[in-house]
Amino acid sequence: MQPRNMSMSGVVDLAAVKAAGEAKQKAEQARAEAARQGGTPPAGAVGLVFDVDEAGFELEVLQRSAEVPVVIDFWAEWCEPCKQLGPLLERLAAEYAGRFVLAKVDVEANQMLFQQFGVQSIPAVFAVVAGQALPLFQGAAPEGQIRQVLDQLIQVSEQRFGIVGAPVQPGAADEPAAAPQPPAGPHDSALALAHEALDAGDLAGALQAYKNVLSDDPGNVEAKLGLSQAELLQRVQGLDPQKVRQDAAERPTDVQAQLAAADLDLVGGHVEDAFGRLIDAVKRSAGEDRNAARVRLLELFEVIGPDDPRVTAARTALSRALF
Repeated sequence: MQPRNMSMSGVVDLAAVKAAGEAKQKAEQARAEAARQGGTPPAGAVGLVFDVDEAGFELEVLQRSAEVPVVIDFWAEWCEPCKQLGPLLERLAAEYAGRFVLAKVDVEANQMLFQQFGVQSIPAVFAVVAGQALPLFQGAAPEGQIRQVLDQLIQVSEQRFGIVGAPVQPGAADEPAAAPQPPAGPHDSALALAHEALDAGDLAGALQAYKNVLSDDPGNVEAKLGLSQAELLQRVQGLDPQKVRQDAAERPTDVQAQLAAADLDLVGGHVEDAFGRLIDAVKRSAGEDRNAARVRLLELFEVIGPDDPRVTAARTALSRALF
């Protein structure tokens, strides 16, 4: 079977928006701490290929995924395709030299992990980035296609999560330690307070905290993402989903009804439905209503992130609807 087309975000997990910023911060802190101690982050420097079981999964995979993409190979001794794919993945892990690490899971000994990931057949390959599980492909795919998937994984891990791994260069052990990373940014404490307010359900506090950061630093990506998420959660707070969806179905030309339904679609993980609903609203409306649908669609783009292929496709559709 060929690798699936990989969507790094899967369905929308609003917690992943905040996790991206937190993972980036943790990765930077880990690199800075390692530099101060005269070493390199352990995820990239050692253990490029390792076996993992249920007991060690949180430490060896979930925590490590804040520093480097972790590719998981589900295999079994009796699986002949696994014997073809496994050595290839191990060779690529060595070749990529720390841009990802490979965790091997024996499904016979780790049935719980097998079930939790929803694996249907082996070999099956997943990735974990910033604690988010991502299906990559099943079967002993051709090397060229696997390289494409890995390259995309590395690219999106860096662009969306700020996770770059720790590339290992030949002779790196003989080189002097890297210079310490610069100190934490001036808005890190304010962003931490905003995240804490969001976790506690204090949407008003989170909104104000993100706005405070953006007033000083209008280009702060993490604050923009956090603000978009908090605004979305505030809009859907207290809505009756059944009534909202009924209103949207009965009044397809009512832009306000479509805006509310699109918000619920996105929170529920139905990204394409939310985008399509608003693009249809743009097509059917004019004047202020049309602009309201357009602006809301742009706001939802911010929640998902500009690099998501669904956003790219929806931007193209929006342009066609407008022009």
